[in-house]
Amino acid sequence: MLYQIHELQHAAISPMAQWADAVSHLFTSAVSPLAYTPFAQNIAAGAELFHRIGKDYKKPGFNIESTTVDGHFVEIEETLAVDKPFCKLLHFAKKTRTPLNQPKLLLVAPLSGHHATLLRDTVRVLLHEQDVYITDWVDARMVPLSEGAFHLHDYVHYVQDFIRMLGPDVHVMAICQPTVPVLAAVSLMASAGDIQPRTMTLMGGPIDGRISPTEVNKLAHDRPYDWFENTVIDVVPFNYPGAGRRVYPGFLQHAGFIAMNPEKHMESYLHFYEDRAHGHPADAHVKFYDEYNAVLDMAAEFYLETIKIVFQDFALANGTWKVDGKLVRPQDIKNVALLTVEGGKDDICGIGQTEAAQKLCASIPAEHRKHHVEPDSGHYGIFSGRRWRENICPIVSSFIRAHNG
Repeated sequence: MLYQIHELQHAAISPMAQWADAVSHLFTSAVSPLAYTPFAQNIAAGAELFHRIGKDYKKPGFNIESTTVDGHFVEIEETLAVDKPFCKLLHFAKKTRTPLNQPKLLLVAPLSGHHATLLRDTVRVLLHEQDVYITDWVDARMVPLSEGAFHLHDYVHYVQDFIRMLGPDVHVMAICQPTVPVLAAVSLMASAGDIQPRTMTLMGGPIDGRISPTEVNKLAHDRPYDWFENTVIDVVPFNYPGAGRRVYPGFLQHAGFIAMNPEKHMESYLHFYEDRAHGHPADAHVKFYDEYNAVLDMAAEFYLETIKIVFQDFALANGTWKVDGKLVRPQDIKNVALLTVEGGKDDICGIGQTEAAQKLCASIPAEHRKHHVEPDSGHYGIFSGRRWRENICPIVSSFIRAHNG
């Protein structure tokens, strides 16, 4: 019933949001007499604020059309490399007359509520030195039931398929949630004597959520498994291609994101109103919330298994996780260089949780392992913004170059 209630609320608010958008334009357009009345900017700002709170946020595009390589302008063409039911592997191909011979990088985006475009800044900076592929996870409500279920082990298999497709020269980078399935994928491939990536970069992920637990860890651990299944799982309604699929709805995830820092978001919207009331563009707010408010549904089985395996049983860290009956053994990885990155002020993935991979991957020689802590960085700061661009990405790129064979 949660989905139906949400759809009814959206249907009720949508006309008012559209009306607010029209009012905002009426009180700001140079050809409208209302724009020259007293308090016009305040009225327009309030209407625009209501519109942005009530509107439906669609999936944004990456919109990366160019980059620079060694100071030279290069056009980018976004292409579809692999098309799977629950994930599209995108390639940001550089349009050059001769191959650039840059390291091939598989960037595994989180499947934790937001679209892969949340890593737009990550991709944009990496493109200077890497040939970037990214996992673009599909909104589960858009996947027909005929495509079957999507489990945590399916995520692992997808990563393995992408590594095999890109070949042994590939480098793998995972941010947040996928650090766990990526480490599992590479571990299982090592145990089976399958091809291995040259490097594996794990950033801000819950390899061992028992270390420095955050509020996110505590919520996932302290609530019983049945609570999640009975409280946050719903069925996609008939008006979507995935009708009948059990999901963790994006709108519930978004409410959870906001609830983590409600004061911060209220303050941000207040600043937006004040900026618009004084005629300022507020571009940073618009850019951030156009991305932050665009969410997707996750398949229920994937979400619930992640809660159980990663946050309650700590199966990877405990050495008890099995995929298709095969034990996940990070200690079998020997020929993959490992880089782990953490933010000193990360309130989503506590300090030490990602570094735990260093101990688990004990067979990797010490000279092929590196750990970096960015002292003043929060969770998003390790892959987006100034600290990512100026401090962290150069370390990642240098590590990849050093182990590119």
